[in-house]
Amino acid sequence: MAELNKLTIREAHEGLVSKKFSSAELTDACFAEIKKKDKDLNAFITLDEEGAMKSAKEVDAKIAKGEKISMLAGVPAAVKDIFNTKGVKTTCASPFLKDFVPPYDATVIERLKENGLVMLGKTNLDEFACGSSTESSCFGVTKNPHDLSRVAGGSSGGSAAAVASDMCFYALGTDTGGSIRQPASLCGTYGMKVTYGRVSRSGVTAMASSWDTIGHFAKNAEDVATVLQVIAGRDVKDSTTPDVVVPDYSKFLGQDVKGLKIGLPKEYFGEGVEKETAETVKAAVAKLEKAGAKVVEVSLPSTKYALAVYYVTMPAELSANLERFDGIRFGKKPKNEPDNLVDYYFAARGEGFGEEIKRRIMIGTYVLSAGYYDAYYKKGLRVRTLIIQEFAKAFENVDVLIAPVSPFPAFKIGALVDNPLAMYMADVLTIPVSAAGLPSLACPCGMSAEGLPIGLQIIAPQFEEGLVLKVASALEKL
Repeated sequence: MAELNKLTIREAHEGLVSKKFSSAELTDACFAEIKKKDKDLNAFITLDEEGAMKSAKEVDAKIAKGEKISMLAGVPAAVKDIFNTKGVKTTCASPFLKDFVPPYDATVIERLKENGLVMLGKTNLDEFACGSSTESSCFGVTKNPHDLSRVAGGSSGGSAAAVASDMCFYALGTDTGGSIRQPASLCGTYGMKVTYGRVSRSGVTAMASSWDTIGHFAKNAEDVATVLQVIAGRDVKDSTTPDVVVPDYSKFLGQDVKGLKIGLPKEYFGEGVEKETAETVKAAVAKLEKAGAKVVEVSLPSTKYALAVYYVTMPAELSANLERFDGIRFGKKPKNEPDNLVDYYFAARGEGFGEEIKRRIMIGTYVLSAGYYDAYYKKGLRVRTLIIQEFAKAFENVDVLIAPVSPFPAFKIGALVDNPLAMYMADVLTIPVSAAGLPSLACPCGMSAEGLPIGLQIIAPQFEEGLVLKVASALEKL
């Protein structure tokens, strides 16, 4: 048998119910791997050995009594440190929240706990999920498991690195403009960005409320489907979760792709995308074509405006969401408390927020100010509508779209830190999908000449996560 921490969710579940090993043993195997690797990777911010072992033993007791357990029960997972976890620190990788312990769980955590969650700990991210490399985390950068001199991606870099290095079986993340798909691609794992509203955002610190989605990382398409089955669906605490039926995602796995129409958006293979990346993605698509899928080129011309739309509207929403962090209601008090309230705010936010957050707050506040709201924010929303319409038109002729996730494999740590615009370009291929609120799954599809993972994304119409999983599982088989 493979090392326990290297198993898939299904293999772990089958081993648990057949009593080949216990959840406590699975948990031990993960912590042993964390102790071995995480001093180099820096994927975790907080570990909860005591809590994880307690949960594992509860699942083992149920199995001993002959009780039926869920597929995820007793299978150790990691959680991005932006999800509220009752009694366990939630820092958002910010100096402002370094010691914050939430009094309640996010809805997604509640749902996973009902299914026997064993939470190993909280993973590293860019501060308040703003970034593409985890370099803005106040806990230091997460390194890529394939090359420690390179980034793991961001903002959910810790979760991606934890799954890719077998320190956990699956991990939660958030994807606002690419924060699950880009690190999944850079680390060589699967990363699911759901349809906007498919999974509840309640209890997850908001970044940009009309963009944020909750998703996860896993080792294969089946594991992605297993986790999604539990976390998807309507939540009364989040009015943006519509009452759309959650299908049985496992039914989409292992299906034939014969006759399926795949669109390749030409804008995603053009300027700025490294030749090796584009060719690796096309080679994977050629395998689907050989299996009977029909491949056509499509055009999404407004793609080139998506980055501008995102970096106008997202900072606006971020600055509004971060207003609550004033050092009084939320966040740490400043070291020397001024008497004047305005000075107090300046001191608290000056000490509490990192450089990237300050940059985005200033852009966002400017965009929302009188005289600029119409010129920037409103115009950004109009262009976003055009992007939505273009995707809808493309889906009239094809079932799914396939494109690269990142224009290039993992870049060196520090390479883009002094060039925010170049850093923002790391998400140029993921942002249009987020603008349209579509589901997209990042899947590994090959390695670069330097031995770095290259990923592709499968994009489908809203709430068609099943279709995405169908294509991903077919690709995996090929």
